[in-house]
Amino acid sequence: MEKIGVLLTCPMSSYLEQQLNNRFSLFKYWESSSKSQFSTHNSDSIRAVVGNAFVGADSDLINALPNLEIVSSYSVGLDKIDLAKCKERGIRVTNTPDVLTDDVADTAIGLTLATLRRICVADGFVRHGLWKNGDFELTTKDSKDKTTVFLLAREITIQNHLSGMEDGAGKTALMTSWPNLTIIL
Repeated sequence: MEKIGVLLTCPMSSYLEQQLNNRFSLFKYWESSSKSQFSTHNSDSIRAVVGNAFVGADSDLINALPNLEIVSSYSVGLDKIDLAKCKERGIRVTNTPDVLTDDVADTAIGLTLATLRRICVADGFVRHGLWKNGDFELTTKDSKDKTTVFLLAREITIQNHLSGMEDGAGKTALMTSWPNLTIIL
């Protein structure tokens, strides 16, 4: 039985490429010197396209692959996939939602703490040798002014990170340190 043809639109991790190559007949689009010649020789055997947030499947590529059944984005976004063309042809589209949600939540909390505690300002103070001229103004645990932080990410993940464990210790600690902090999710 002939292996299913899978077209990679751009280089990916060597592990992913190796796994796909073991299971499918793998085509690497970026290695082709002529896209039209590539399509002429390989278009009938390709049933799947794997791309990412930078190189997906536009209408020209989709039209060039008459047996295409699925387009998969190895990233969160679908911006580089012609969704209307896929719907028109009945081609399934997948991506990897929530793959970065926890990392975004971690970064949002880290940036919030760095801002409230002026960590970046203090870093510049030390790096520029300003400590030789005097002390850095200490930051306070609570602000006299109300501080509002808008966290634009997946609410549940942010809430879980703020909660720490199920007992809510993380959120309690954050709110105790900055009682005037309002977090809008």
